[in-house]
Amino acid sequence: REHALLAYTLGVKQLIVAINKMDTTQWSEARYQEIIKETSNFIKKVGYNPKTVPFVPISGFNGDNMLTASTNCPWYKGWEKETKSGKSSGKTLLEAIDSIEPPKRPNDKPLRLPLQDVYKIGGIGTVPVGRIETGVLKPGMVVTFAPSNVTTEVKSVEMHHEQLAEGQP
Repeated sequence: REHALLAYTLGVKQLIVAINKMDTTQWSEARYQEIIKETSNFIKKVGYNPKTVPFVPISGFNGDNMLTASTNCPWYKGWEKETKSGKSSGKTLLEAIDSIEPPKRPNDKPLRLPLQDVYKIGGIGTVPVGRIETGVLKPGMVVTFAPSNVTTEVKSVEMHHEQLAEGQP
């Protein structure tokens, strides 16, 4: 419950529910349906649409329905979910993970780079540090910082001490 609420609060748009330890219930279809009903009601209250969430019965300990379909649950016909690009379906947790659509990066929007820190390094100059939320940052661009209205040219873009041709969200 807390994970679904936290995920939604942090902006996670896509969800997979893996119903683990199905081997301890002898792969009971009734228990599987009960968990789907309870979980669907809860995630609906949080803000997710249960039709977009695959529910996969698994046994992590035995590896059932993780990579390949299990023979222990002949009643399980597979999961199905609706997305913006259509319906997708599968049987295993791996297929559910593969069905996750990568989020669209907001590269087409104006540059927004909230600063986390500014370092003044002798021989190099002033180094602003932050995460690009929208837009693209390239060496040679002229940028203006708000609210100070300081304008400067970008000399280089780096991430973890590695130079980049451009920075993106």
